[in-house]
Amino acid sequence: MADGTPKTSSPTSKLESQILEAIISREAKGTSIKSINRIILKFPKIDGSLRKCKVIFEQFDEDKNGTIDIKELKHCFEKLQLKFTNEEIKDIFETCDLNDDMGISFNEFIVLLCLVYLLKEDSAAAHDKSRMGIPDLEATFETLVESFVFLDTNKDEEMDWDKNGMVNFKEFLFAFTRWVGIEDEEED
Repeated sequence: MADGTPKTSSPTSKLESQILEAIISREAKGTSIKSINRIILKFPKIDGSLRKCKVIFEQFDEDKNGTIDIKELKHCFEKLQLKFTNEEIKDIFETCDLNDDMGISFNEFIVLLCLVYLLKEDSAAAHDKSRMGIPDLEATFETLVESFVFLDTNKDEEMDWDKNGMVNFKEFLFAFTRWVGIEDEEED
């Protein structure tokens, strides 16, 4: 903005407000990533870790239709011992179902898990243990959060990679999965 104040997008839901607060909190702490090359060098490890998510995704896609519906998501959270209210589960589901097809695809599932990781940070820090019971995957999510913090240099929650003026953390995660080569329809 003309007065030097960062431009921010207005959250449209309680969940998006929580995501924004979590990102602002993380940005205040800084990041260990110091160059884009460091992020690029991590792509193979990130790619491998995210591909392991496919097994988790398939485990919770109980009807094997290629998407996770809200009932399956509730089972997923129960199995991972993640405590959310029904309203919170609905909000997470709707936030991550970008194409509004009432199902979470594989890429949407990766984003969903990373958002859960981000939102569960404070409660896990108090208990000094894994937030979701998946430590290897959580290390990858930490790298994704740190990458966003590094790339969001003006701290406005926007990177504008698609020229629409608004790139939030969720959109960044979708882009990042494509950058490292993760697609919903993987070739065998």
